Amino acid sequence: MSGHNKWSTIKHKKGAADAKRGKLFSRLIKEITVAAREGGGDPDGNPRLRTALLTAKGANMPKDNIDRAVKRGTGEIEGVSYEEIYYEGYAPGGAAVLVQVLTDNKNRAASEVRHAFSKYGGNLGEPGSVSWMFSKKGSLTFEDGRVTEDQAMEIALEAGAEDITASGDTVEIHTAPGDLETVKAAFEKAGLECQNAEIAFVPSTSLELEGRNLAGAMKLLDALDDLDDVQKVWSNLDFSDEAAAGLE
Repeated sequence: MSGHNKWSTIKHKKGAADAKRGKLFSRLIKEITVAAREGGGDPDGNPRLRTALLTAKGANMPKDNIDRAVKRGTGEIEGVSYEEIYYEGYAPGGAAVLVQVLTDNKNRAASEVRHAFSKYGGNLGEPGSVSWMFSKKGSLTFEDGRVTEDQAMEIALEAGAEDITASGDTVEIHTAPGDLETVKAAFEKAGLECQNAEIAFVPSTSLELEGRNLAGAMKLLDALDDLDDVQKVWSNLDFSDEAAAGLE
């Protein structure tokens, strides 16, 4: 597995601002609804729902909001029907971009995603154009020096994690999708709580950009991340700590 993806770190740090304007909760409600629709309302038999509930509780989402989202997904109460779509393309400088959308209007979503790529110098590609560069993994992120690389290595490997990367005061741990909860529980047992736990698409290689290409790629990723229909954005963009500090 390649080195740490700093775009992912910056994206996680944006979570606090998203929560203040209700955007984080909106995304979580969509994910819970779709997960319950596709796999049923019992988290014990639905790994995607189990992970979504874990993330929602970690974000302090009210229980009533969670319960309603599950019931909308299972059809117990009426609600909006969301369609899951993935878009693929390239940012300026050739960084690969994978976008997950949950929308009740796929024409609107397609138009907004296409516009973002065009406006910020990217290229929207065909299905499969970049997804082959990513693997679906469980991802745990520890920021602000909450855990050292040596601590993480010892706990994660014993719990069955696949890969650990460290950059500055951030440590990211990758697992098989089905092992995310087990590894997270092992850290919690050791008194260590992560800032983010999710199922993510992790790039197999990373691309370091500088100057205008870096600035353009970041503008595109931010623009996509701000779209209401977009759930998550992944990229193989990587860059120096100095550049990262200047863009946060």
